[in-house]
Formats: sequence, C-alpha cells, structure tokens
Amino acid sequence: MRFDSMRALAAIAALSSGTALAAINLPAYNVDTSQTTVSGLSAGGFMANQLGIAYSALFKGVGVFAAGPYLCAGLSNYTACMYNASISSTALANMQNRIDSYSASGVIDNQSAIAGQKVYLFIGASDTTVGQNPVNALKTQYTSNGVTAANMEHMVRGGAAHTFPTDFDSTGNNGCGSAASPYISNCGYDGAKAVLQKFYGTLNPRNNAPAAGNYIEFNQGEFVSNPGMAATGWAYVPANCASGSQCKLHVALHGCQQSTDKIGDRFIKNTGYSRWADTNSIIVLFPQTKIDNTSRSTTASGSLANPNACWDWIGWYGGNFGQKAGTQMAAIKAMVDRVSSGGGGGTPTLPAPTGVVASSPTDTTMTISWSAVSGADSYNVYRNANKTNALPVTATRFTDTGLAAATRYSWTVRAADEEGVEGAASAAALGTTTGSPPPPATCYTASNYAHTTAGRAYQSGGYTYANGSHQNMGLWNVFVTRTLKMTGSNHYVIGTCP
Repeated sequence: MRFDSMRALAAIAALSSGTALAAINLPAYNVDTSQTTVSGLSAGGFMANQLGIAYSALFKGVGVFAAGPYLCAGLSNYTACMYNASISSTALANMQNRIDSYSASGVIDNQSAIAGQKVYLFIGASDTTVGQNPVNALKTQYTSNGVTAANMEHMVRGGAAHTFPTDFDSTGNNGCGSAASPYISNCGYDGAKAVLQKFYGTLNPRNNAPAAGNYIEFNQGEFVSNPGMAATGWAYVPANCASGSQCKLHVALHGCQQSTDKIGDRFIKNTGYSRWADTNSIIVLFPQTKIDNTSRSTTASGSLANPNACWDWIGWYGGNFGQKAGTQMAAIKAMVDRVSSGGGGGTPTLPAPTGVVASSPTDTTMTISWSAVSGADSYNVYRNANKTNALPVTATRFTDTGLAAATRYSWTVRAADEEGVEGAASAAALGTTTGSPPPPATCYTASNYAHTTAGRAYQSGGYTYANGSHQNMGLWNVFVTRTLKMTGSNHYVIGTCP
C-alpha cells in the first residue's frame, strides 16, 4: 500500500488461456440478498469498511485484512492511518461525528444497521505497512457502533507481514514474513475460509481445483468511467449458481499492487476465495482498479497520483469517496445489484443439446459441434466436466484449444437462456488429439542461489526469478529452496513433476 514508485513487473499474460478475449456484460443470478458480504486487503480493506458503513443495510458481513477505520484518511494525511500509527480517541470521535452526520443526512445508510453486521478483522503481527494500531482503532469504531463481541472476530497472526494469508503454496507467492508482490502468502492460516466462515457458518470442504470456466471476465465500463477503475472485472460463479440455484454473494477487494495489471490473476485465484465459493454456493465478485498516474487533489493528503492501483480510501476521486455517491462505491454497488437481479426464476428449462460430436483433431485442438436448441441464447462447453469457454458461445460449433497431444477428452454442452441460466447437459462426445505424448518434464530442487548459478534463474533486487516464466521464487540466498520444472528451452516454472 505504498505510494512511491515500484520496480516494473514483468509482462503479465491473459488470465485464462493466454488469449485476450472481449469481456461480457455482467450476468444476473439468483442471489439471496440477505447474505451479501464484502472483504478486502489493505486499500481493499479500507474500501470494504467504507462499503460496509455506507451500505450497512446491504452488507451483512464485513471482512478487513490489514486496514484502519472509516474515513481516517478523509480527516488526516493517509500516513496517520498506516505504519502502525496510533489513532487517538479524538480522531476516532471526529470520524464518528462524520458517521453520525452522514447517517442523519442520508448520504450513507442509517448507521443502526452496522450493529447487526458480522465483522472479521485480520492483521499480521509483523505487518509494518498498516500495523496493529489502526486495526485496533477499527475494532473500537465497530464496537462504538454496536457490533457485539459475538459478531466480531479479531485475528492477529504471528510472523505474518503485510499479506493475504493462505494455507497453501501458489506459484509466485512470497514467504509469510515478506511484504512484497503479490502480497499473498502461505501463512499456515486460511484467511478466505476464516472470513467466509465468520459470515456463513460452517463451510463444506473446499475444492482446490475450481473449474477455469467458472471465472468470468466482465465489462466494468457498464458501471463506471472512473480513471482509477479497470475496463474489466472478474467473478467466480459456481456451476450450480450458473444453473439457477440460489446462491450467496461475496465481494472480494484486492489491495494496492494487486490489480490484474499488476499481478495477473493471483488475487482472483491464489487467495482461496474461489476454492470455498465453489462448494458453498457463493458467487465471488472481484472488481478491479487500474494504475492512475495523474496527480489529483485530496482532502487531507495533498496532491497524489495512484500508481499502485489502490482503491480510493483517501479521496482521489472526490470528497464523497466514503459515501454511497462516491464514484467507486456506487460502481461496486451497481455491480452487486446487477449480479443479484436474477431473482428466483432460474430453474433450468432448456433441454440438453443433441448431436454433440468431437471432430477435426489436431495436436492441441478439437472442434465440438451440436444441434441448435430452441429458445437458447448461447451455449457452454464442458471439457472433462470443467467449463472451457470464457465467453458464451452463440454458434453451434466451438474449437477447444490448449489441449495436450495424444490425449483422450470428453465434452458435454449445455444451452443457456438470455439470463445465462443453463439447461440440461448433453450426452458426452469423446475425442483424442493427434501427435505424440509430450516428453516427461524435468524438475530441479535446489536453493535459490544454486538455481541462479546453474542458469535456471536470475536475481534482481534481492529476489530470485525463474528463467522464461519470470516467476518470483523468493529471496536470493542459500536458505530458500524451490523446485523448478523445465517446460521448454530455458523456460522454468515453480512446480513439481509427476
């Protein structure tokens, strides 16, 4: 959440298959609006708190990872709300006065609804970017507005720096004690589970491999032209939600330097939200910011640019940034309204497509065709039970790409109506790609220092990066050990061999 310039990151590939595709308009689903919640990290945590205060009648749960109290940077320089700054009782009283007056004037929902919210707070004991004092002040603010001890959970995780905590390893992540991009770490603590469980109670076991086709890139331009927000956002929609089942909705907000133009799909896929959402009927909305290098006047922090793609918690885009009318606040609310507008009429009625055939195989592609379904607006294609098309298919033919040579696959097709509600699945069509199986991959396990001396990686700025993929392997020393898998000539990824 620093505002100084950072070293440029390597170019990021498109989120799914490496091919840039046009985004779709955000679909509507059958959402239980009494179970809409929000969480975020760092600047996203400040924004989650703002949304929860301003739209307290909508958001039944608010999760804040490493962020401070509402309107802190609207009344003081942003540095007084970070770096473990002590926030005085006088400052908190001034913030509370704003909540009271905003509530009375109607620019935020009536503050009485805050008392009914479930609140989850997280801070790493080694976090020096925000620190424990601002989070403690946020806890006091919620208590002052009636949130009970039973409805509030406050987690301080030993050894954790400024990062989103998980309990699994993901490619390119750093150690739990490192405050560095992508700010997602295996801390032996499942933050996504903790926050969702606080809101929704006991969860079904997670799916560690959510279907790639359940991730949707959508057009944010429908909702906002704000210079600090990206043209597209992302959502994870479990298959049963896409098929019309009633689901819950959670909004997950990335922190500074975590937008897709900074770290690709890591916040969307590596935080664990989608793993829990998939098995618990939760749609997750991932709105996105973007870099804004224009210096803008703020209420209390002078003139600042937004080069790290932070959510607006200091007033870059107007003094009403924490109110319902704030440009980014209203945009997210409009997205929530759209997602939730599908109502209860989502019972699948379309029949299964017939005549599904797999043909024209190559080493990496297969063409799937089928007969048209009366009343269908589009179709979705599933490979080995996982949705493979990123955008709705409007024709009765689809070329599936990125396949492995000499491999047998199974495809089914579902028709969808104009609201995206899917019908029954077709019978499976089987097909085998041409060519020879790829040779087995070669893996190397060594210290980061040894990887560089062997020519498999390089070091820059004290960190180690894999040749070819440029994945961040962590600190450049003899103590950090990584396994690199060679996937091409001088091209390595962090991973293991079968």
